Amino acid sequence: MADYTLFFNPMSRALIAKWALEEAGADYDLFPVEWESKPAELFAANPLGKIPALIHHRAEGDLAVSEGAAICHYIAETAAPALLPNDGEKADYFRMMFFAAGPLEAAISNKAQGWVPDGERAELTLGYGSFERVAAMLDGWFAERDYVCGERFTMADVYVGSQVDWGLRFASIPAGENLDAYAARLRDRPAYAATMGGIPG
Repeated sequence: MADYTLFFNPMSRALIAKWALEEAGADYDLFPVEWESKPAELFAANPLGKIPALIHHRAEGDLAVSEGAAICHYIAETAAPALLPNDGEKADYFRMMFFAAGPLEAAISNKAQGWVPDGERAELTLGYGSFERVAAMLDGWFAERDYVCGERFTMADVYVGSQVDWGLRFASIPAGENLDAYAARLRDRPAYAATMGGIPG
């Protein structure tokens, strides 16, 4: 048995977890998930029935992890410590990991559904304020950095980079010199090519 099992559909956020496993050089199997007939094993791993969901097979017993950002960090912790942040990188690493999982994803999802906050009062109730502020924050982050934590690729780049890559491909975030250059660096990585290379766009 492989060390990890990833519940997977190629048209889903499970691609992010697969990229993380590839970057880690982990031993893993894919458990295919069809939207119309989700398996009981998936609901046992994640009662929401959502993917990605990961099972870590250990001698002490299996562990289940859900949520894309958590899965990425967990894979680094258990299979690829070189992709974890050093002490000087932790602030940027966790800040941007949770920025991507929270404000960025919420702003993109709301905009895609045709909903935007109506005025300053509405913006005050949201965790991200406005889509424009979120997009400017993301673009500005890479104005002076090659990767999330500076000059070195870490597991945060799998999660944040997936959001950027997908957003640029499907125009859900504004293109620009900084984000285009960041995405190009990620697309040159063999683990990216092994996972995301077949995505159109």
